[in-house]
Amino acid sequence: MQTGRTRTGRAATGRNVRDELGQMTSTSSSGLSRRALLGAFAATTISAAPTFSKAAGFIRGGGDIRRIAMYSGRTGERIDTIYWIEGQYISEALAEINHFMRDWRNSKTKTIDTRTLDIMAASHALLDVNEPYMLLSGYRSPETNAMLRARSRGVAKNSLHIKGQAADLRLKNRSVNQMFKAARACNAGGVGKYSGSNFVHMDCGAVRTWGR
Repeated sequence: MQTGRTRTGRAATGRNVRDELGQMTSTSSSGLSRRALLGAFAATTISAAPTFSKAAGFIRGGGDIRRIAMYSGRTGERIDTIYWIEGQYISEALAEINHFMRDWRNSKTKTIDTRTLDIMAASHALLDVNEPYMLLSGYRSPETNAMLRARSRGVAKNSLHIKGQAADLRLKNRSVNQMFKAARACNAGGVGKYSGSNFVHMDCGAVRTWGR
């Protein structure tokens, strides 16, 4: 099956509205609600639900298609692919994603956890933007992680990047705070806000948030 390279529709975000400055707001003080999240994806058959295999509530109304679009400032590569159709992950598309999200320093690859892809795709759809993610870091080999850890206290010894379960992402047309709120709304993994470095960390580990 050929993977998709075409634009998909964007769901209306229901209770979440954008003001005249284009900033995303929410009806709840804690950010985007799960109810609003599910409503956003139920509004279209072309969407990307933040679905874990055992999270039946997210599966319902999740849509028929999930898509991810990214580019790398390190390698100059781009990817725009449909990786899930009607309940099935597409192996060819996942292989492309695994290669794209490789450790660019040594070209080592690892299978990227599809749960992380679902969180990334769902967050992107909530942000209602056509711009692809800029991938700063996907898979990180143990030796690369050790090198970065020696340079910065902010790098975890057992980072989920090593397991292919995390991604550091940036968008030019959405703020770090907007990206953080969208990913947090998925309530399906870890979300870190790095305002000083202008990126958001997303992973499929325990539900938690950090950063400012």
